[in-house]
Amino acid sequence: MGMGRPRGFDLDEAVDRAMEVFWAKGYDGASVADLTHAMGINAPSLYAAFGSKEGLFRAVLDRYASKRIPFLDEALRAPSARETVERLLASAARLYAEDEEQRGCLLVQGGLTCGCAAVSDELAKRRARLETILRDRFAKAVEAGDLDPAADLTTLARYIVSVLNGMGIQAAGGASRADLEAVASVALKAFPEAPHEAAEPALASSGHGS
Repeated sequence: MGMGRPRGFDLDEAVDRAMEVFWAKGYDGASVADLTHAMGINAPSLYAAFGSKEGLFRAVLDRYASKRIPFLDEALRAPSARETVERLLASAARLYAEDEEQRGCLLVQGGLTCGCAAVSDELAKRRARLETILRDRFAKAVEAGDLDPAADLTTLARYIVSVLNGMGIQAAGGASRADLEAVASVALKAFPEAPHEAAEPALASSGHGS
């Protein structure tokens, strides 16, 4: 058998156009006709390249992740757990609100009221992956003496991801970058202090009594 004809369209550009449709309509609301029209291809080409609508959505999620990875990596390189969270929330506030056509987070927007169990599971796994990444970062912070050893790392990571998800929903509803930054500021105040930060006031107080 021959190798077949070349694809005839730019894959990344097609995925980006599909992303716009999924972002606007969610997974269930985006029909194959909507997707092929936006991508400038026909249905057989979509199925040949991606296998299915679900396969296309996974490609969109991978493309979305590749665009967000630099911001996550930059946050994870911060010298402290608190600064990691601060950078992550600041980046989210900017990214979620900067594009009027793609506000919020695709991992949240794409799956709202999603009736496809496989897609819902995939989105949940990707959100859980971020929880794991943060929990691992917090564990390193505990080892470095940067985070209270008594902190519940799993719950703390889940809390930060919940804040990010909530910021995404707020952005999709029209919240501005300033609005999201205010939410991030409140969330950061709830983040545990480093052990040495918590001890400083007590040390200062004892010093005055000597």
